[in-house]
Formats: sequence, structure tokens, C-alpha cells
Amino acid sequence: MPKVLGNDMATETNQLLRSTLPTLVEEFSDGVAVARVLGENAPLLYVNKAFERLTGYERHEALGKDCRYLQGNERDQPEIALMSTAIKAAEAIDVTLRNHRKDGSVFWNSLSLRPISVGGELLYVGILRDVTTIRQTEIALERAANFDGPTGCLNRQSFLVAAERRAAMHPGPVLFLKLDVIGFHDINAGYGFDIGDSLLLETGRRLRETGAALVARVGANEFALTFELQDESNAPAIVERVSATLSQDFVVPGANASLRFAFGFAVGDPGSSAVSAIRNAGTALHAAKSDPLNGPRRFQRADEEEARRRVQMTRELRAAINNDEFTHHFQPQIDLATGEWVGAEALLRWNHSLFGSQPPGRFIDAAEKTGLLLDFTERGLIAVASFAQRVNAHRVRPLRFSVNVSVTEFLHRDIAEILSRVLQRTGVEPSWLTLEITESMFLNETSSVLEAFRRVRDLGIGLSVDDFGTGYSNFRLLEKFPITEIKIDRSFVGELTAGPAKMVIVRAMIDLARALGLSVVAEGVETEAQRALLSGIGCPFGQGFLFGAPVDRGRFEASLGAQSDPFGS
Repeated sequence: MPKVLGNDMATETNQLLRSTLPTLVEEFSDGVAVARVLGENAPLLYVNKAFERLTGYERHEALGKDCRYLQGNERDQPEIALMSTAIKAAEAIDVTLRNHRKDGSVFWNSLSLRPISVGGELLYVGILRDVTTIRQTEIALERAANFDGPTGCLNRQSFLVAAERRAAMHPGPVLFLKLDVIGFHDINAGYGFDIGDSLLLETGRRLRETGAALVARVGANEFALTFELQDESNAPAIVERVSATLSQDFVVPGANASLRFAFGFAVGDPGSSAVSAIRNAGTALHAAKSDPLNGPRRFQRADEEEARRRVQMTRELRAAINNDEFTHHFQPQIDLATGEWVGAEALLRWNHSLFGSQPPGRFIDAAEKTGLLLDFTERGLIAVASFAQRVNAHRVRPLRFSVNVSVTEFLHRDIAEILSRVLQRTGVEPSWLTLEITESMFLNETSSVLEAFRRVRDLGIGLSVDDFGTGYSNFRLLEKFPITEIKIDRSFVGELTAGPAKMVIVRAMIDLARALGLSVVAEGVETEAQRALLSGIGCPFGQGFLFGAPVDRGRFEASLGAQSDPFGS
């Protein structure tokens, strides 16, 4: 390119450039522009035909303008600052910008800037290429990688990264809130997954309107939010505001639902780890879910200790299952009129390597919540059935053995199929086995649960309601579910002699069971007076320390063999 004097007018430089640039440049498919650097400005000296097609601006409209006019009001793009720095240092740079055409439409511009010196002047040659389709694909892929499809919120991994970055930049405390839709499994089962997805979408929309800095879906029905605070004392009010946002009924196509939420939150100190605070909010949420009626729960150190104990318990339970450390103790059930043994309840025990025999109250809740109880179900049923087969091999009146099962077995396993395998493997008579369930099972009055109950009964195995009278039972459900037995809770039996009220209630339970064709077992019988009263009002069977404590299978068989005149007559 010929040398151009420093004092030449812009028009002369433009004419020189036009005459010396190869004709080929005019026919490039990519836009080409040349600009002179004058302080903070860089007016255009030359543009080719492709530039005109790309931007919609004709040559006479572009020359003399700084290229920043193509950015419209989007001057806050970080790439612009990078360009400015490179131009001041007379360096080459490649960036991708959002630019605006003359008609207002947006396109993504892949821009390569290269400095040249002409007659002592600094010029820049720019190559412009429309990469809108490519960039839109990249954005779509980026969005798919960073956002949750059903709700439009951030996904878990993107939330963690963004929360850590924002927490490091924010000079004040940061509120981390986690919430869970209570009973969402029942919503999907009752309304269908399409309605469930619509409710999650509406939940995400409402949460994004709370003013949160970040909103994410971090689990199947769990969300997380961050709020950048000026004062930590504002945190409870913000949590209450979020709760109020979700309190109104959710109206979506096909459903009008009232959702309940559990909330856990924690406040991170300025500059502290966001991941740690998020974990604390999750710990608080876990505690809140055990009693959601108490409202939002703030993280407490006691929650952290409890979480550690749960982790330790889970690890020990998993090892215990692998090491076959679980067994059953057996407590006899007695004919209250004759004193004859009629059955036994198989009570799960953990032979802990350090602490010895542990009752279910120490571990069953953790085993159920972690799903480890399912790993033991079939193995435990086989053990009890095999024992029943051995005990009853030569008895004229066989004993019935009852085994406690949880709602988890009915909701997450095909319990009837498991029992079929148990019967085939052990050869036990189905009538010798009874499953004991708690009254909370009645909260799951779904077609699948009812069908599971019926299939169990079709096998000939009994179904007993444990702790009857303390929970959710009602007469209609007793009639609807194929129950064979109720067990009167020990709280009623223990107060039989205290006054007439408990006697009236227990008598009503017995009469109800008789009318429905159900057997009755009274739990917690500890005195002869209780036995006599129960027998007198028609209760056929009893269980309790008056007749024997739970013992291992060896001592149970020995006691059974020595059985004679248990009432001392």
C-alpha cells in the first residue's frame, strides 16, 4: 500500500485505499472494513460490498463512523473492553460480538482485527463474518448444559459454580435457601407426570420472581435460591416472602393444586464458601422435612451433628447387611383363654459388633430412609419363614409368625413377588405367615397399594394392622383393605385398669374386629389383671412380657418345648 502523508485528508486516504486494494476484496464473502485510529475513536475509511450486505448500511452511511454504532445499546459486552485494550496496544484480537443491522435485527459477528501502519498512521483492518447460526447453536448447547429443561432454572452444577463465583464477589452475607415439594410422588401418581412437570414449571417461575440472585432446580422436586444481603437480619423475612409466594394455589392446565413446601436455609459470611453454606441449607431442609408444619428451618449445628450420625449409621448398616449381622428375636402370642401359644412376632435385631444386640428403634428409621431396609427384606422373610417351617414341622396346632414390614416395601418393591419366592424356597405354609403394617399405610390409599395388599392375601398370607388406634385408621379403610387382624396398641392395654374409658374403647375395637371378621391381638400385656380383663371382654389373643420377652430362636424353641400351664393354675 502506498505511503500516505500524515496530514492528508481522510477523503484522500480513502481514495488511495480504494485504488490500491485488490478488486478481489470487493468480492469477498466476508465483510472487510478499514478504520483509522484517532484517539478513542476509529472512523471507518473503507468497507466492501459484503459489509453492506451484512450490516444493511450502504457504504456512504458507514464511512466516517466509528464501528461502535453497530453495537447499538449493548456496549456492556465484555469483548468491547478487550478490543479497546488491544487497539491501544496496537495488537491483533479476535472476538465475537452481538451487532445490530440497520433494520434493528441482531446478528452475531465474528470479528478479526489486525493493525497495520500506513505512512506512520495506525490503521486497523477488520474481517466480519456472520456466525449467528453457529452462535445460536452454541448458546442452545450451553443452555442445555447449564439449565434445567422442565423449569428453565439453573441446573445443580451450574448453580454451584455461579453461587461460588457470586459469593466471592459480594461484599455482604449471602442467604442460601433450599426447598422441597412435600409429597410430590403422590402428585405425580394422582395427577400424572405431565401435570407434575407443569407444577414444577410454575414453581420455578414464581421463584424467579422473588428477586433471588440465582434460582436452580437441584433435585427431582427440590429447588435452591441465593439472595445477596446487606444485613444478615433480613434473611428470615426473605424466606417468609418466598414461602408466601408459593402459598397460593397452583392453577395449571388440568389441575388446581395446593402444594406444601419444606424450607431450610443458611446464611454464608462474606467471602465464605458457598458450597459449605448450600450444604448447611440442605441439612436444615432435611430437618424441616421431618416436621414441615413447623415452617422454615434455619441451619443449626445440631442438624450437622445429626447429619454426621446418619452418614455413619448408613455406612454401618451397609456393612451390617454385607456381614449378615441382622437376626430376629421372637415374642410369643397367647390364647388369652387357654394360655396356649398360638404364634409369635418376629422382631428384627442388629447384632452390632461393638454395642451388641440393638432393637429396631435404634436403626430402622435410618434403614428405611436410605433404602437399605429393602436390601434386607427378602433375606429376613426367608429367615422367618424357614424358622416357622422348622417349628411347625411336628405341631398339631401350628404357630403363626408375624413380620413387620414398612410402607417402603409396598411402594418400592413387588412385595407379593418377593413373598412368592419366599414360599417356594422355604416350603412354608402361607397361613403360617402374617405381615404387620402400621396405620400410616392407610395414607397411601392408591390403587397400586390396594392391589399389592390383595395379591398378598391371594397368596394366603395374613395382614395385620400394628399399633391399632393410634394413627390414621378409620372404619371405611378397615373394610376396604383386605386386613385379617388388628393389634391393639399397648397404650390402651396399659391403662385398662386405670378407668372405664379405656375399657370402653378397647371393647369397641374388639367388637368392630369381630363384626368385620378380623382376629385381635392385644399388645403389651404385662399383668394378670390385664389378661383377665382382656379375656373377659372377648379379646382372643395377647402378647407381652407376662407371657415372655423377645428371645433368640434357640431360647424360643426351648421355651416352646417346655410350655405347660403358663397361668400357673
